[in-house]
Amino acid sequence: MYVPPHFQQSDLAVLHDTIRGAGLATLVSLGADGLIASHVPLLLDAGAGPNGTLIGHLAKGNPQGRGAAAGVDALAIFQGPDAYITPSWYATKREHGKVVPTWNYVAIHAYGPLEFFDDATELLDVVTRLTNRFEGPRAAPWSVSDAPPDFIQAHLKGIVGFRLPITRLEGKWKMSQNRPAADRAGVAEGLRAEGKDAAAALVPED
Repeated sequence: MYVPPHFQQSDLAVLHDTIRGAGLATLVSLGADGLIASHVPLLLDAGAGPNGTLIGHLAKGNPQGRGAAAGVDALAIFQGPDAYITPSWYATKREHGKVVPTWNYVAIHAYGPLEFFDDATELLDVVTRLTNRFEGPRAAPWSVSDAPPDFIQAHLKGIVGFRLPITRLEGKWKMSQNRPAADRAGVAEGLRAEGKDAAAALVPED
């Protein structure tokens, strides 16, 4: 990922928090038939390895779950807030008009080798943890144990688990850091007016 210095985010705690909040990720790997990608929710085990380890599962029918090219890192992509930025929000537009549109966004790329597993106990743990993560905030959360055990076991036979120990982690926070303070203020104000408070909150103040 191209990351100019003023857009770089290297704080591991910030990167991990953003990964946890992202929900869905795009998993890209190289297989026998070339590049393949899947969109999957992932867990982060922050204490496993220097950069953490990602854990998830794929359907056994998914070709990506049949293996990855040896010695070639897979890539998990996480995205945070994003928004189109109109130059009409810039103070400098009114000064000289030498402005163009852009797009602000948060993106994290996590690289590492894919390790597959199909042990039923491990798969049940992954499915349970993923379920608890997304059901937990609900008023009446559903639990894996709410379903009959034989039903769950049958479904576990249809998936394959994977781990991705993160060997390299890149974060890009493209949030108008390269613009003058007045332009950044205009961007934040414009985003809030459009209801994009999450993106506006990431625009740095002077």
